[in-house]
Amino acid sequence: MRLGFAVKVLGRAGLKSNDSRRWQNEPHLRVSIEYVHAIFDYLAAAQISMYRLSSDFAPYLTHPDMPQFHNQLDEARSELEALGRRAREMKLRLSFHPSQYIVLNSPNLKLVETSTRDFLAQATMLDIMEQPAEAVVVTHVGGVYGEPKAAMQRFINNFKALPEPARRRLVLENDDVSWGVRDVLRIHEATGIRCIFDHQHHGCMNPDGRDAVSACCDVLQTWPSTCPPKIHFSSPRIEARLISRRDKTTGKRVQSEAAPLASQHADFIDCSVFAPFVNAVTQKCNIAFDVMCEAKSKDLAVLQLREELKSMHFAVPVE
Repeated sequence: MRLGFAVKVLGRAGLKSNDSRRWQNEPHLRVSIEYVHAIFDYLAAAQISMYRLSSDFAPYLTHPDMPQFHNQLDEARSELEALGRRAREMKLRLSFHPSQYIVLNSPNLKLVETSTRDFLAQATMLDIMEQPAEAVVVTHVGGVYGEPKAAMQRFINNFKALPEPARRRLVLENDDVSWGVRDVLRIHEATGIRCIFDHQHHGCMNPDGRDAVSACCDVLQTWPSTCPPKIHFSSPRIEARLISRRDKTTGKRVQSEAAPLASQHADFIDCSVFAPFVNAVTQKCNIAFDVMCEAKSKDLAVLQLREELKSMHFAVPVE
């Protein structure tokens, strides 16, 4: 079982995940690739074998009004190929997760077109890097728009209309608000799309009361036996939130405490929940899988979790 984290490195100062300069300064994928090589150095030293690339890895690549950025994949092809070779040599599992504004089931056709361009661009980058089928682009179903059946059908129709590279790389995750495990499994039945189980989302959105172990096993089975599935795991934040509001009388900002939200991620992974869950899933369905740790402390959370699992002589080998 490989443990991974998303985008930002906290365990070593000065590592950037992408060229974040504004368009006026002509950012480029080549610069992002140089940054990610430095991250790969860190991953190798820390023995972390799973990493999510920034959704802004190729800056402004698909922006409809900035054609000067549209040829970056061709301009940086050799550098992408070299980065991909290195990832394969490291046996590093890579992925993308486009932003929340990329929505395939929107009734807005322009947004669907934008989303299609992003999915295709990220899938194409993984293809140029010659990454195996385990390297995926993760998405959510999207909105409900007051018509859940129609919204689900739009996702199904739009998925089937995607260009082949995007369709092959795209995987579907249950979310914490609108679309639970039952829904993503229905979409899988209609499309064959692979699915990802998100443990914390399932705790927030589970209308049919399905237990987490069974739900995870059902989702893992959407992957072919030749490709290791992955899941997302995070722990809910338990600390109170600080909310800042402007006082209408004085005009000054006033802070107050509020209860934590079940959907908010904690800084680290609660091993006392993680370990028995993984053991139970492994025993129930006998499928090896990887885990993307979506904790706020990023790589530090992975390193801490790995040490805690080793100290308890965890039954599942962890990389």
